[in-house]
Amino acid sequence: MTHNPLPKRRALRLRDYDYAQAGAYFVTICTQGRSSLFGDIVDYQMCLNAAGHMLVRLWSDIPNHFSSVAMDDFVVMPNHLHGIVVLPEAAAAPAGDGRIVPDWTTARHRSG
Repeated sequence: MTHNPLPKRRALRLRDYDYAQAGAYFVTICTQGRSSLFGDIVDYQMCLNAAGHMLVRLWSDIPNHFSSVAMDDFVVMPNHLHGIVVLPEAAAAPAGDGRIVPDWTTARHRSG
């Protein structure tokens, strides 16, 4: 018998739900090992470190790379991020294999 070191996790996605369809999606991204990489809580306030500020810039920059995606509220915690990603109706019909592909032409144009 082979030992699987990864924990068995229950599926968090709804069976038969098309996550490429239009809608608002709540996303949580955690650091590996739940390490506090993005800052600390001091006097009940989140104090971002350099990595936390970088995460805010990267999260906010997503629409510059994926033109059909809108970002709503988000919060950065010491070891995770919660955010809402909005796929509008126009994004509900992705091309090809169902993936939403970044618009790198637009991203390059906007950044430089």
